[in-house]
Amino acid sequence: MDAKGSPANHTITLLDEIVTFELSPYEWSQNLLCIALVDKLVLGSVHFPEEDEDDGFKWQQLKDIYHECYPRCVAFAPETSLVVIPKVVVLATASSDYRIRVFKSDLEENDTVQILEGHRSYVNHVSWDHDGEFLASCSDDKSCILWKCKDGFRRGPTFCFQSAVMAGKWHPEEPGHLLIAEKLGTLHVYNVLQESSVLTVDTDTNPLTYMDWSLNNSSYVAAMACGSIHLWDLQNSNWPVENNVMHDECGHIVKFSPRSDYIVATIGRPNATLKVIHMKNKLAQIEAKLLLYGGLCWHYQLPYVVAASDRQLCFWKVSF
Repeated sequence: MDAKGSPANHTITLLDEIVTFELSPYEWSQNLLCIALVDKLVLGSVHFPEEDEDDGFKWQQLKDIYHECYPRCVAFAPETSLVVIPKVVVLATASSDYRIRVFKSDLEENDTVQILEGHRSYVNHVSWDHDGEFLASCSDDKSCILWKCKDGFRRGPTFCFQSAVMAGKWHPEEPGHLLIAEKLGTLHVYNVLQESSVLTVDTDTNPLTYMDWSLNNSSYVAAMACGSIHLWDLQNSNWPVENNVMHDECGHIVKFSPRSDYIVATIGRPNATLKVIHMKNKLAQIEAKLLLYGGLCWHYQLPYVVAASDRQLCFWKVSF
């Protein structure tokens, strides 16, 4: 059954429910997909009509990797590339056993997995530093751990908070800085090299479920709390510049388009509803009801937003 509302331009249908997924956010692997099912990771590539007018949308399944525990999130490492020989795919997952797994594959026969232990509760989010120095993991145990990628993923600095840590974001134009979001509604910008907080902003409402950092403008951050988007300009961070109710009950996630400062995609309740909206003029580009929430991504370069709906991965083309 397809998502209802704005019809998706393209879909991929799998045999099992999609738990979560990630579309690679890097130039040399931008069409690489990792779809996490209950017990495995499905790696594949997507091809869009915009890349070749004589060709249509194509999905090519490349490799399945066994995943022994229920995966909660997945993230590609910046070293991932499909244009080198042999191919390099590095990704991290967080699982229901509180562990982080780092997978490496050449998409042929050479696969490895390294298990990182340190959290005492569920890990909500993992993210890679764009320089390849750190992997950050954010947990319900009220901590964010940095793992040293070039030192065998040895445990590095750990930041502790007053509530569960929902997400951690790095920005390519802000090296050494990590944006961390607490469930109670507070966002912190940390200088990880000095292990110190440099800025804090608050939503004044909770629970905060997710936040994002605009690639187009490193001053802009957005948080989803109680179904509302809170948007800050960190250069004038005393109060949010926008505060818009997007979902009547609760929001799951918010993500900036990589092509615009003000276009964001969200998924929230009731049910699982995808919305794409321009924060300034409040015009809705897309609204679609999903069967189940299973993640949200934007394509690195092309004007597509992607969401999972039960066993389908749906792609909507967005007008800019």
